[in-house]
Amino acid sequence: MPKTEIKSEIVKNIGILATNKSGWNREVNIVKWNEGKAKLDIRDWGPDHEKVGKGLSLNAEEVAVLKELLADYDPYEFEE
Repeated sequence: MPKTEIKSEIVKNIGILATNKSGWNREVNIVKWNEGKAKLDIRDWGPDHEKVGKGLSLNAEEVAVLKELLADYDPYEFEE
C-alpha cells in the first residue's frame, strides 16, 4: 500500500514553546495542511522542518473557544 504524502505550508510562525534534547521544537504556527485552510497548529518539528511529529490543529472557532477557556486558567495552580 503506497504511503500518502502529507503536504504542509507554514504560513506564519508564532513561536517556539520548547526545544527538546534532540533539537526538535514544539512550535505554534499557522499551517496549511494538504493545501487546505490555514489553522493554528501546535506540534513538534524537526530542526529543518523536514520531519514533523503528532500535534493539534485548531480552526478559528476552536481557537476562540480555547482563548475563553484559558482566560482565567492559572498554569501554576496545581504545581507543588
